[in-house]
Amino acid sequence: MARSKSLTARGRARMKPSQFALPGRRYPINTAARARNALARVAQHGTKAERLKVQRAVARRYKSIDVTKG
Repeated sequence: MARSKSLTARGRARMKPSQFALPGRRYPINTAARARNALARVAQHGTKAERLKVQRAVARRYKSIDVTKG
């Protein structure tokens, strides 16, 4: 798998709110790699409610990613 390009502050600021899993521009999911990373980070640091919201956002956007893992 190719590495994702680093997300700069400028690039993050240019992203649409719909490209984040949670309000407040948290957990970017604009690429499949970032969506998988969002799932991993919210599993480590998020609440159960946040985890469910991120899983739903990723499942809606990327049908091929299994959100039930972990």
